Amino acid sequence: MKTSQVDILIVPGWQDSGADHWQSRWERNLKTARRVIQDDWNNPEVEAWGDRIAKFAGGATQPVVVVAHSLGVPAVVFAADKLKTKGVIGAFLVAPADVEFSRFWPDTGGERWPPQRGHGGFQRMPGNKLPFPAQLIVANNDLYCAFSRAEMLAKAWGAKLTDAGEAGHINIASGHGPWPDGLLQFGQFLKSLG
Repeated sequence: MKTSQVDILIVPGWQDSGADHWQSRWERNLKTARRVIQDDWNNPEVEAWGDRIAKFAGGATQPVVVVAHSLGVPAVVFAADKLKTKGVIGAFLVAPADVEFSRFWPDTGGERWPPQRGHGGFQRMPGNKLPFPAQLIVANNDLYCAFSRAEMLAKAWGAKLTDAGEAGHINIASGHGPWPDGLLQFGQFLKSLG
C-alpha cells in the first residue's frame, strides 16, 4: 500500500508532539495524515484516549494505519479491539512509554509522571495481542522503555520489533525532528500491508 491508499492517524503521547516533532512533520507533509486531538494532553485517561482514537478512526474514508509515539503506543494497544472495528488495518508504534517503569523516566517538559490527577488508567502496559499487523520501533538507549521490555511487549502484541540503534526516545530531544529513516521504515510497513 501507499500513503495515498490509507488514512494515517497520528497518535501523540503525553503532552502532545511539538511542531518540530517528526509526527507533526508527517502530519503536515503526508496528505492523508491527521492527528488525534485529545481533550487533555497533560492528564491522560486511558479510556478517554482510546475512545478519541476510535472516533477519529471511525471518521476515515479509507483503511486506517495508526502512527503512535510514546504514551500513544499503550493507548493504541489498550484500544485495539475498538480500533479494529473502525477500519484500522495496521499500527506503526514508536518508542513506547513503559508506564510500569515510569519511576526511571526523566522529566518530560519539566513534568514528572504521573500527572497530578494520577495515572488515568496507565498503570500497567497492555499485554493483549493486536488484531492487526504492527511494527514496534525502539532504540536500545530509550530512557522511557528498556529494549528488553520492548522485546517482551513486541512478543505479547504480535508486533515486528525493530532496533532503532542509539536513537533515544525518537523525539525532538534526541534529535529527531525530521526522521527520514522512520519515514522509509513506515513506507516498508505500508508495503507489507498489501
